[in-house]
Amino acid sequence: MIGIVGGVGPLAGVDIVTKIIEETKASTDQEHLPVILSSQPHRIADRTAYLLGKTNENPAFALAQIIQELEKAGASVVAVPCNTAHSPRIFDVVREELDKVSCGVKLLHLVEETARYIVEQHGNIAVGILSTTGTRNTGLYRNVLDQNGLTPIEPDDNWQEKIHTAIYDTTYGIKAISSPVSNRARQEILEAIAELKKAGAQAVILGCTELPLAIHEKESAGLPIIDPNRILARALIQQLNSEKLKGD
Repeated sequence: MIGIVGGVGPLAGVDIVTKIIEETKASTDQEHLPVILSSQPHRIADRTAYLLGKTNENPAFALAQIIQELEKAGASVVAVPCNTAHSPRIFDVVREELDKVSCGVKLLHLVEETARYIVEQHGNIAVGILSTTGTRNTGLYRNVLDQNGLTPIEPDDNWQEKIHTAIYDTTYGIKAISSPVSNRARQEILEAIAELKKAGAQAVILGCTELPLAIHEKESAGLPIIDPNRILARALIQQLNSEKLKGD
């Protein structure tokens, strides 16, 4: 069974479950894979706030507890559809907590799966990164892309602030207005993609799981758009039952 730690943000969990269904070979209800979504946002501190020093509560401990609960419910492979949660200061602690209790689930790493996919599908290209400021400041995508022979291209400070605001602003940001996303937030993300192209990007990663809620296209500004949530959905299917995975 597939386990999803939801609530980070809430619609990102629903989004990956939808993508698991979309990427599964099935012609009847019964042929779809079993999935458990545990969406408990009240238990998990904001990942970006922790990384930026605005709270001392590491969300890793709650994430690890929920993963253990998913294992007890029958999950054998688990993922967290939140890019920022994969920053080492959080994700390394999750792994340590699971090791302490000998948790037996296979925990996938969203960013590593994304880098591997890009190399397989596009080769060693220059990749633009859209993310929260917390993710950017930790160098999460920059480091993993480097390790996989990819060239990371990040927004300058001005554009990074616009991207972060488009995600977090309480009046128009994606976390506040997500179904549908506000026109202003979507437009700012589209403009940021165009800026990354000018900087030399050959593809752009939607490196925050809220961003695919705003950008549904497979291409923008003539560039391939990389959706880590869909990549993670496919990796989960591959781990549980590779025969059920649709072709790319």
